[in-house]
Amino acid sequence: MVKVNILEAKNRLSKLIHAALAGEEVIIANRGEPVARLVPTLGLQNKPGLGSARPILDWLAANPLPPYLRRTAKEIDTAIAAERTGWD
Repeated sequence: MVKVNILEAKNRLSKLIHAALAGEEVIIANRGEPVARLVPTLGLQNKPGLGSARPILDWLAANPLPPYLRRTAKEIDTAIAAERTGWD
């Protein structure tokens, strides 16, 4: 949850809008007392991809890597360690 006073909300409105679109709760306060809540409109809220990894995960599920490109976590860690030792 993001809680900001009116002056800060005025100065950071575009960032607060992006936060709301990403699903963050944005509360605007007057002298510390909550007076408004910033929420996306229904049309934008249902737009796929805003603040969610779901479209990416769905695409990856529908388009898996070919078997010859798949690696286990251990293989990836080994490759990273080998790369790092090569920097020395």
